Amino acid sequence: MNLRRDVFQAIADPTRRAILLLVTSQSMTAGAIASNFDTARPTVSKHLKILTECELLQQTQNGREVHYNINAEKMREVADFIEPFRKMWDDRFNKLESIMKNYKPEN
Repeated sequence: MNLRRDVFQAIADPTRRAILLLVTSQSMTAGAIASNFDTARPTVSKHLKILTECELLQQTQNGREVHYNINAEKMREVADFIEPFRKMWDDRFNKLESIMKNYKPEN
C-alpha cells in the first residue's frame, strides 16, 4: 500500500524539521542522523521514510550505505507556497508596529 504523505504534516513534526536542518549542509546516513537524537533508531528511520515519501529528502546509494540529502526543488515548492502568507503577516505586523509607534496612552 502506497500512502500519499502530506508535506505540511511531515514538517509539522519537530524531529522531522530537525532532520531537515541536519541534512541541509551535507548528505548523511541514517545512523549519522540518528546519532543526533535521543530516540530509538527505528523511530528515526520512520521519520526518514516519511520525509522521503514526501520527497523532502532524497536517498542516494553509496555502496552499502544510503545517504539522505535535502531535495532543494521540493523545499522550493514549499517555500513558494508559504511566501504569500509570510508577506501577508509581515505587512500586518508592519502596520501594527506603525500604529504602536503613533499610539499615545491616555493619562
